[in-house]
Amino acid sequence: MAPQMMNHDKSGSPVGGKRNFFTHLSMDEGSVRDKARLLGQINDESEDNDPSQSAFLLHFIKSSGPPQIIALCLILALALGSTIGVVPAVVEDRYARLHHGYTGAPCLELAKEDRPHECMLGNEDAQNAAAMTSFISNVCTFATSSMMGSISDERGRRGIMLVGIGLSILGPLNLVLMQLFENMSPFFYYASHATSGLVSWMAVALSALSDVMPPMWRAPSFGLVLAGFSMGFALSPILAVFLSHLGVSIFSLGILVGGFMFACVSLPETLSPISSEKARLKRLAERPMMETQTEVIMYYLQRPMKELMILNRNKLFRLLSALAFFSGCISTADHTLFLYYVVDNFGFGDKDIAVLFLIIGIMGMLVQTVVLKPLNSLIGERRVIIVAFLVGALHNYLYGVAKYKSTIFISATIASLTGMSFPTISAIKANNVDELEQGRIQGALYSLSSLASALGPMMLRYVYSQTKDGGGFGKGTMFIFGAGLYLVATLCAWLLPEEQANSNLKRDLKKRSSLVDFDQGNIDYGATEDGPG
Repeated sequence: MAPQMMNHDKSGSPVGGKRNFFTHLSMDEGSVRDKARLLGQINDESEDNDPSQSAFLLHFIKSSGPPQIIALCLILALALGSTIGVVPAVVEDRYARLHHGYTGAPCLELAKEDRPHECMLGNEDAQNAAAMTSFISNVCTFATSSMMGSISDERGRRGIMLVGIGLSILGPLNLVLMQLFENMSPFFYYASHATSGLVSWMAVALSALSDVMPPMWRAPSFGLVLAGFSMGFALSPILAVFLSHLGVSIFSLGILVGGFMFACVSLPETLSPISSEKARLKRLAERPMMETQTEVIMYYLQRPMKELMILNRNKLFRLLSALAFFSGCISTADHTLFLYYVVDNFGFGDKDIAVLFLIIGIMGMLVQTVVLKPLNSLIGERRVIIVAFLVGALHNYLYGVAKYKSTIFISATIASLTGMSFPTISAIKANNVDELEQGRIQGALYSLSSLASALGPMMLRYVYSQTKDGGGFGKGTMFIFGAGLYLVATLCAWLLPEEQANSNLKRDLKKRSSLVDFDQGNIDYGATEDGPG
């Protein structure tokens, strides 16, 4: 039986009559709007209440921070994506020469059927190195991302984002050096790439968007971040068709340095000083008493794991964590191993890779900018995730059974719909925590995704090693295994409680509650339901 809720007058004494209340959700959304108005990010209250696509885009463009973040995403994707086809070619050939004594023409200049055994071995070495680098990078992100997010709640987003962008320069720098020095091992490239996992600027960027975007627009806002990446990845591989591998690598390094300088000059701080101080005081209040230096050291060593405990706060967060884990395992494995798979088994060259990523990029932009926002408003976040994971299962299955290049291109086209899951999961979590915990929750979610990303390629590589000589469905069995994990994630998405997952349901409830007349002096802020007077 529900406990009786008592109303109070201005003096705090209980009163009879109709009892009116504010939900915590209403106060949370209000605080976001009030903060945005103080920062000059909302000029008219009706603009914030208008759920249309045009109102969303207008608000996004006028906000301080989101446009700069999208520009940085585009720059970074263009820089890193331009070397997608370069890295397998350079590294495979370098491993073939350093580890297997190859002395002939560059491996990828040869037709697939003409490549010597040393090149095949070099390709396997490159895949193993890529999987191990992904593992190490994501373990680093798992260990630090939640703490970095929590630190950004107290000290601001901008500084941590600059450090993360700066670390991303090291990989292209070593790729250029590796091509300038013939005997340089790919180890230095992979080591610098792994180091970038220490500070994940993406998790902090999502927190920065949460600082200024209302809850109902967070999923499409996060989608625009992925759209920026998609645009960069759509355009970048084309460079490999017109430039040499070294020329593309130098271009990548140059544009990353330019992006870092752009961030230093134009990237604003989205966290307000008031929120920063509140978060700092909150952490100090939760900090245990420490009397010895050993206790201080142990506190800081345990802090990253304690920050992750926010993921165990309730059933919703546990289910979302499961979604992030299963989808992260497969999506990262797809990104890490897919290119090596199509190069080795379908003979993809620079032109094929350019066309492939042009398709992926264009479709990614369309999904994130045109499809996600209306679909989210129509069916809600929960069903968006279900659709995304079902498509993920389908395109991984098609990868696994593909016999022709055309099947790969068709599968890659529909794969972009799977990209709706990440921004939607991030938005649900952002909508269900206090504004003082935006950095912490995004960091914790990114930590878990990174753990999954570390394990995913290793799991698929193990499946590949057991089936490449004819077991199961052959070399494509690893992708069919991935399709099975997507189906498990779909089940977890189906179990999500709609009233917590769907922002459109929450907004409708808020509108209905706002239609009830109430006496300003007769409000119970803790009540959750009406009862008899």
